[in-house]
Amino acid sequence: MPSFASRLAQTFDEFGGVCLGIDPHPFLLETWGLSNDAHGVREFALRAVDAAAGNVGMIKPQVAFFERFGSAGYAILEESFALARSAGLIVIADVKRGDLSSSVDAYGQAWLTPGSPLEADAMTAVAYQGVSELSGPFELARSAGKGIFVLAATSNATARSIQTARIAEGEHEGATVAASVVRDVTALNTESGLGSFGVVIGATVEVADYGIKNGELVDLPILAPGFGAQGAQVEQARELYGDAVANTIVTVSRSVLQEGASQIPAELRSLRSQLREQVR
Repeated sequence: MPSFASRLAQTFDEFGGVCLGIDPHPFLLETWGLSNDAHGVREFALRAVDAAAGNVGMIKPQVAFFERFGSAGYAILEESFALARSAGLIVIADVKRGDLSSSVDAYGQAWLTPGSPLEADAMTAVAYQGVSELSGPFELARSAGKGIFVLAATSNATARSIQTARIAEGEHEGATVAASVVRDVTALNTESGLGSFGVVIGATVEVADYGIKNGELVDLPILAPGFGAQGAQVEQARELYGDAVANTIVTVSRSVLQEGASQIPAELRSLRSQLREQVR
């Protein structure tokens, strides 16, 4: 079974690092002329997957917008994931799960187990209880050829005080919380070159302010929200991530989705071209 790292590297080579976030906000449903209910979300999600196929290599559904419709929302996720998989898209489930080991193990089984109704290619995770508490999902991901992205330096300003706090003792004494997450995740990657496990670093943060050195990110997959509606521009990608831009997944959602389904392919192709100039 190929590793997530190898599949991600192939996707970078073929399509670059642009990823379409599928976030069915109520205002976007209205913009698309769809109802703010499960029927509207289903139509939105399937159209978005169709628009992404062949134009980018990855999608990132924001699971919260589906969960608000209960079991119907989960059924839409299952259908959308299956459609994306058949189109050859990498599916990153943006679920941000985190808990003590026994509970987070179950989250990992739900989202990363081959054959699970909610099987994705990767998931996002929260390490508030420590990266080591995620050992079960990491082990499952490694054996199943899946990926995990752990939140490190996020694009919301309210997280800054926690993520830049310094650790008082232990292995990472003196490092910021964000930097310690980067280092712990890096240590879990056993592949040479690009790893299967990465971190979330928002495009609206100054990486150095979070105690993270660009050199620490070179072989680490970076999931980078914050482009488009949140203010960062694709033309800034190298400035923001340095040489790690080559392994950065640039996620765009509202700024592209608000143009309507028919415009998504052209928007994605334009962003791919812009990012290609940054990676050279």
